[in-house]
Amino acid sequence: MILGATSAIAQESAKIFAAKGDQLFLVGRNEAKLKIICADLRVRGQKNIGHAIADLNDTARHAALINQATQALGGLDTVLIAHGTLSDQKLCEQSYNLAEQEFKTNFLSVISLLTHLANQFERQRQGCIAVISSVAGDRGRQSNYVYGAAKGGLTVFLEGLRNRLHKSGVDVLTIKPGFVDTPMTSSYKKGLLWVGPDQIAKGIYKAIEQHKGTVYLPWFWQGIMAAIKATPERIFSRLAL
Repeated sequence: MILGATSAIAQESAKIFAAKGDQLFLVGRNEAKLKIICADLRVRGQKNIGHAIADLNDTARHAALINQATQALGGLDTVLIAHGTLSDQKLCEQSYNLAEQEFKTNFLSVISLLTHLANQFERQRQGCIAVISSVAGDRGRQSNYVYGAAKGGLTVFLEGLRNRLHKSGVDVLTIKPGFVDTPMTSSYKKGLLWVGPDQIAKGIYKAIEQHKGTVYLPWFWQGIMAAIKATPERIFSRLAL
């Protein structure tokens, strides 16, 4: 099951899953785009693809969506949560309502999904719940601390969930991409650290296969963020990041 299936990373991930023969259930809010994605995956050879149209901020629908996917697939062994928005930091600084919306999308809606999924996977005592967080959640920076705070909260929640579900044999994967060239980042100037969504998707698939707990994508972001987190606050607070 892929939630937020019309995002660039989710689309590339779906192609990999389909190529491996996995049955898929895709959830997205753009019906036209979702149907195009499903048609493309069927052309690639995976005929068993279900889908549902939903705004994932509508948390009241989450239980029904998960049940629909479980029924369509005859069970549920892997879930990728890939929806989210990249907030306009300056606008959020001026409007609590905008900041609140970012938290609803990037944190609270995901917590709702995880609550339902964790209970189901805990009962079945197997499976993998993979969630896209971000390196932005590792430390607050003036350029994106609203988005970073939402992702940071999500990362901590996933740590606790991983600890809870370990004894049940359920994997909880925290995915921390760095700079990814997608429609969501189209206005950003690109540099050497930027990669395409296909590279992130390959890393996600590998991490799921290897039963990883946390993965930085690409790999070099682990070192970058280690250095950033190790910077003393008296120095970090003066940096224009």
